[in-house]
Amino acid sequence: MGMTLAEKVWADHLVRKGEDGAPDLLYIDLMLMHEVTSPQAFEGLRLAGRTPRHLDQLIATEDHNTPTVDIDRPNPDETSATQLTTLERNCAEFGVRLHPLGDADQGIVHAFAPMLGLTQPGMTIVCGDSHTSTHGAFGALAFGIGTSEVEHVMATQTLSLKPFKTMAINIEGELPADVSAKDIILAIIAKIGTGGGQGYVLEYRGEAIRKLSMDARMTICNMSIEAGARAGMIAPDETTFEYLEGRPHAPTGELWDQAVEYWKTLRTDDDAVFDAEVTLRAEDLEPFVTWGTNPGQGIEISGVVPAPEDFNDATERAAAERALDYMDLEPGTPIRDIPVDTVFIGSCTNGRIEDLRVAAEIMRGRRKADSIHRVLVVPASSRIRLQAEEEGLDQVFKDFGAEWRNAGCSMCLGMNPDKLVAHERSISTSNRNFEGRQGKGSRTHLASPAVAAATAIRGTISTPADLA
Repeated sequence: MGMTLAEKVWADHLVRKGEDGAPDLLYIDLMLMHEVTSPQAFEGLRLAGRTPRHLDQLIATEDHNTPTVDIDRPNPDETSATQLTTLERNCAEFGVRLHPLGDADQGIVHAFAPMLGLTQPGMTIVCGDSHTSTHGAFGALAFGIGTSEVEHVMATQTLSLKPFKTMAINIEGELPADVSAKDIILAIIAKIGTGGGQGYVLEYRGEAIRKLSMDARMTICNMSIEAGARAGMIAPDETTFEYLEGRPHAPTGELWDQAVEYWKTLRTDDDAVFDAEVTLRAEDLEPFVTWGTNPGQGIEISGVVPAPEDFNDATERAAAERALDYMDLEPGTPIRDIPVDTVFIGSCTNGRIEDLRVAAEIMRGRRKADSIHRVLVVPASSRIRLQAEEEGLDQVFKDFGAEWRNAGCSMCLGMNPDKLVAHERSISTSNRNFEGRQGKGSRTHLASPAVAAATAIRGTISTPADLA
């Protein structure tokens, strides 16, 4: 029987097959680290008198707690400052490479690694961060791990795991012009639910997926975890190779040719069997936005806020009731009539150069609505910020009335100064809309950069088509 992409990568990294129900032992090619989940792992090594087994396969950056303004001044938040200085001290002591705040290669952990060419097809990649699934866009098996597992990988460069199940997500046909990768993944999560992918590696396939850029593929794989999956993957192809060639850590010369030859084998065999399969027609999709308090509570932008009685499942009805109360929304309200206070464009989901270009093109020559309190545009890495400034995008944002920030996780989560206040409503290009995610009492609607930019112009949730 043939093998799926995930099964091939797993087999290529198998150190020891588990027996009698025991987990397998996998070799890990790359571990990414940041300031939030690493302190306990470093301390565990210190107490045990151990050192990292393969320093060249570990790399760290600062992202979650970093301020996005006044980065050359002392961090005003004591807890954040402590976490950042602790990471710097630990990396210096153990010899781990670090790209700290102010470094040209600093950025969100899932943005800086692909840009450096560290993320490559066929790798196993882990990080103490759930959105490590982002790197699956390159055909890597990439997933988040816990703090104790971070320590284990540092000490052994291996990880004990039971094999995942596999699910094919087929997006067949041609995407409408106004539908983006963010809309695809929000539609998938709305269809299968936030637990629909539990225990699975999702492989995204089909004509619509193959036509996506690498930035767009990373957006889709990034949010696999929001469907409950362990990882998301897309088979590498010429788009992948073109993105990687010439990047600092990509192979060169004869090694590049050998790598590409191997990477081309990383596709699901025609006779492979998935444990589950889901198919969506691309032409049926339209821009999506969330109305509730989890990424699965999403709907087409042409729709209305649902009522609890619209759900057959009692658990879903209860969740809808709670979400509507928290979000202060009335059933039947057209999505396009929902007013927004703050617009956030950024995060490891949609803070890449392609996302910034989309937003800038919509904002060019316009001004934000008077009802919008603020628009934050935050590049996902310092390199992306530099590229955007070379293209003049920063001036477009400033002329629009937006705040152009330094790289970091920013308003994706309330772990740095970029927070919402209670009852403030945002439209956000990030990946989670949980209660309090962007600040205590905050209300978050997830959407694409195009929808976020159009919303900033009209003041209510909108698409670019609404601006005509």
